[in-house]
Amino acid sequence: MSAPVTNEAAVPGLPPGRFAAPALHGLIADAMRRCGLPAEGAAKVAELMTEADLTGADAHGIFRLPQYVRRLKAGGVNPTPALVVERRAPAVAMIDGDNGMGHVVMARAAETAIEMARDTGVAWVGVRRSNHAGPAALYAEMPVCHGMVGLYSVVASSNHMAVWGGTSSLLGTNPLAVGIPCGDAPPVVLDIATTVVSYGTVKKYVMQDKALPEGWLVSRADGAPVTDPRRTGEGLLLPIGGHKGSGLALILGILAGTLNGAAFGRDVVDFNADSSTETNTGHFILALDVERFMPAATFGALLKAQLDDLRSDTPLPGTGDIRLPGDQRAVRRAERGENGVPIPAPLERQLDELAAGLGIAPLGAR
Repeated sequence: MSAPVTNEAAVPGLPPGRFAAPALHGLIADAMRRCGLPAEGAAKVAELMTEADLTGADAHGIFRLPQYVRRLKAGGVNPTPALVVERRAPAVAMIDGDNGMGHVVMARAAETAIEMARDTGVAWVGVRRSNHAGPAALYAEMPVCHGMVGLYSVVASSNHMAVWGGTSSLLGTNPLAVGIPCGDAPPVVLDIATTVVSYGTVKKYVMQDKALPEGWLVSRADGAPVTDPRRTGEGLLLPIGGHKGSGLALILGILAGTLNGAAFGRDVVDFNADSSTETNTGHFILALDVERFMPAATFGALLKAQLDDLRSDTPLPGTGDIRLPGDQRAVRRAERGENGVPIPAPLERQLDELAAGLGIAPLGAR
């Protein structure tokens, strides 16, 4: 991951509707402290949520702050968890997150996996009793900074997809993220939901009262497309690749949920609708040390040459430049670091109301 965002300086002269990363970081950290998180935990949540916005995962950054605050205030999340890390084997560990903020729990899980993989070459860390932790790429990229491949998944914090051929919301958007170091070049970072779009993106459309594109949701009653943002509750998200995406969501749910003693299927608590019930969210992260296969510099140079060759292919007409997983993420981070993070007006109003309710400075005053 890139260097942590600090609240030391603002970017002058930002375009309207854009805010500097330190302003987002400061608002999130202050809100978390007001909700009872210790300073270290609040800073970690703020760092990771701001990184989500900087890299373009808008549905998982500061957009989620009002929801997180509601759950903390309602007792659905423990602001001061006592995490328990149990090493089950040389390359396997289990973490009980004590219902803490998912960002805090998963940061510990990634640190544990990296530390273990230094000794064993590979490490798998399962997590139970956690919470929503933002975009999957954040955690897949953590081992990358240590010359390791990272692989991460989580049981989504609400079910919005049916098993292939079904009509009940029994599967989540269960994402898969993989990060691969590439020497001095930006890493390969794949972050995909197992549905055609994340439900957080749907919520952004609803907040802005924008029509949804066809192919995102279908009615559970008759299978017809749902595009009206006021009717999203009637719809099911469609999986990527039809039955293949449904199967992948199932497998990831078993590995992140069932295997860890965490919620899966009907046991998943919809954290969009329920602010007070523990979700028992399950995750897993894998770290794989590149040095156990070849020198990291050799691997990085080889991979960079291969990726450059792929990018040099002639693009199909109308498709623009060829982009590989992680390319757009790096471009967005650079652009938003310079020009600020775009915050839609409806979200800015929500954040201002939240700040007023918590007695902290609003985004525009930071």
